[in-house]
Amino acid sequence: MTHIQTKIGRRAFIRNTSMAGGGLVLGFSWLNSCKPKEAAEMAVLEMPEEWFEMNAFLKIGDNGVVTIMSPNPEIGQNVKTSMPMIVAEELDVDWDNVIVEQAALNTENFTWQVAGGSRSIANGWPALRMAGATARHMLREAAAQAWQVPAAEITTSDGVLHHEASGKSAGYGEMAAAAALLEVPEEVTLKEPSEFKIVGTARKNVDGRKIVTGKPLYGLDVQREGMLIASPVHPPAFGMKLKSFDAEGVKSMPGIRDVFSIKLYDDDYSRGAFDHTAFNELVIVLGETTWQVFQAKKALNVEWEATPDQAFPMTFFGNDIVVNHPAGAENSADHRMQMEELNARTGRVVRKDGDPEAAFRNAAKVVESTYSCPFLAHNTMEPMNFFAHVTEDRAELLGPTQTPEWMEPAVAARLGMPLEKIDIMMTRMGGGFGRRLYGHFLVEAAAISQRVKAPVKLVYTREDDMSQGTYRPAYMATYRAALDADGNMTAFHVRAGGVPESPLFANRFPAGALENYLAEDWTLESNITTGAFRAPRSNFIAGAEQAFLDEVAEAAGKDPIEFRLELLKRAQENPVGENNDYEADRYAGVLELVREKSGWGQDAGGKSRGVSAYFCHDSYVAQVLDVVMEGGKPVVDRVCTAIDCGIVINTDAATNLAEGGAVDGIGHAMYSALTFRDGAPEQTNFDRYRLIRHSEAPKNIDVHFVKNEIDPTGLGEPPFPPVMGALANAMYKATGRRYYNQPFITDKPPLVG
Repeated sequence: MTHIQTKIGRRAFIRNTSMAGGGLVLGFSWLNSCKPKEAAEMAVLEMPEEWFEMNAFLKIGDNGVVTIMSPNPEIGQNVKTSMPMIVAEELDVDWDNVIVEQAALNTENFTWQVAGGSRSIANGWPALRMAGATARHMLREAAAQAWQVPAAEITTSDGVLHHEASGKSAGYGEMAAAAALLEVPEEVTLKEPSEFKIVGTARKNVDGRKIVTGKPLYGLDVQREGMLIASPVHPPAFGMKLKSFDAEGVKSMPGIRDVFSIKLYDDDYSRGAFDHTAFNELVIVLGETTWQVFQAKKALNVEWEATPDQAFPMTFFGNDIVVNHPAGAENSADHRMQMEELNARTGRVVRKDGDPEAAFRNAAKVVESTYSCPFLAHNTMEPMNFFAHVTEDRAELLGPTQTPEWMEPAVAARLGMPLEKIDIMMTRMGGGFGRRLYGHFLVEAAAISQRVKAPVKLVYTREDDMSQGTYRPAYMATYRAALDADGNMTAFHVRAGGVPESPLFANRFPAGALENYLAEDWTLESNITTGAFRAPRSNFIAGAEQAFLDEVAEAAGKDPIEFRLELLKRAQENPVGENNDYEADRYAGVLELVREKSGWGQDAGGKSRGVSAYFCHDSYVAQVLDVVMEGGKPVVDRVCTAIDCGIVINTDAATNLAEGGAVDGIGHAMYSALTFRDGAPEQTNFDRYRLIRHSEAPKNIDVHFVKNEIDPTGLGEPPFPPVMGALANAMYKATGRRYYNQPFITDKPPLVG
């Protein structure tokens, strides 16, 4: 059995004897309330008369109904269901008797209240298990004292305590008050994975009924008495700033209360990693309704001017850095030429094993290819929004954010308030993909409310968001491989960079599989602001690398999967270097599983087949994609996915994430691009920005998980990057030419002759 330290001192707990009936409550101070459910939501569960809070994550009703708090932001990855499943598993309660509620932000009693990096489940796994196991332990102790029997003889099942020898039993609700009197154990015993009854099963989204019936869940649904609507006007192009504006005519428009400018951050403010914003000074239009505010924005007369070179101090996860924004209006055509020039030079050497230069000089054959991708907009279904009500005593903020924990200090600094007066509550998000990591819109809402002394909901238009920045960077990478006369790869070289960052992961496969290996990077500074996009950097480099490995396998005369497995066998048996950040056996495992499940090597029935495999966010994903040509156009018939992400919590949610990642990856690789002319994005809404359509999604997606007892790792992002390489490889088989530049729909073959 696994034992875990509770890591909870007695000071972290409170006793409360004020409840009706004198029931004692034991819990963390940040979860002392239970919102009553609407009558329509009580159809299945009868609400208890009393609640007993057992710890930070759960409370038990006198009738055995359990409320479990979900601490992390819900962005569509289904953690609001999966995280409580972990608590319920160790508590050993009937899932049908569980109610889930979204917790508010509280950094004193919880860490990593963040939706990013596919870390919610991985980071929460120990604490969530501990919460359920601690409550179960205390309930067993309470029953043992009540029945005068050894606690070791007490068993639990579906929220009921049993003592087989005496025949006694009791529901959790009957023992909750007594359990609250007990000392918190120093350590508790966790279940073995073989004992799991909830973890590893399929459970429906706890918000599913509310979503499909249109219940208020999202930031845009927030309504408060006296609430005003605010919306920003920012410069039309990067490299510009506010010069002046004339609001007199606009202020007289129906419903408009005010028009003013605000500065988001002081010039000397050291921004955090997710504070950044392209335009620090905005014009704000304030009014009674969204429609009235949007119409006034169109009528507003604003004058802009060019910005000089700028440098912003930033604290990036403990490291003090400076972010440079050069002056000038940038163009995508210029970016392309500059990237090609930088990519042709020798870059900064990040890793070097052996003597790659000699290996290339002595090679029987050298394969070389260059890949690129454009900027991408996040395009969340729900536009940016946030509610704020700031008074002299408190700031109440409510809305969709991936980083409430990291934005709280920024709000406090902007408002001049101590952290303890900032309350941030989370709504369900209508998409994020990294866009809502950057909480400038949260700070904007707070600053506006403080200025106008009223509750305010900030709302962006689609054009506001698509032209504001925080894009996926544009990238380029050149790969070279040296082959000997027998078709063995003897050296590998990658040089990669981008605007304004490099996508290179120097220690990932095939690093460690070759004696001779060289990785270089470079960057191109820009005033176009970028940010994390689903599977940052991996979302380009995985597809490029995997497309190139297929090209090398063909030059070597080898099957693409066998070629990869040979390299992984080398990395497993005789690894080169000490910093390889993948496990070769697990990497090979997903390739072997996808080969089996996809029927690789068998008759594909006229379909063209491509494979790809990649490691990121501590998980391994392999995909085989089948393409058929219809009317001269490629149609994705099937995606077969194999994943090793450790223990799968909710098979329903995990499958959905894998399916969504495949569709998302195919769509962006095939269709999406954001380009710039004179500093302005040329695509500001869906009339010009191309996303995948329903009819273009894969006809079939099947998902297979490696079964093991490894602690859970990331899953929201890992299925996204590799499918782009599988798509490129399948399209090569279907069309006879390689695809090097995303989006593939506009990638043209090079001119010959």
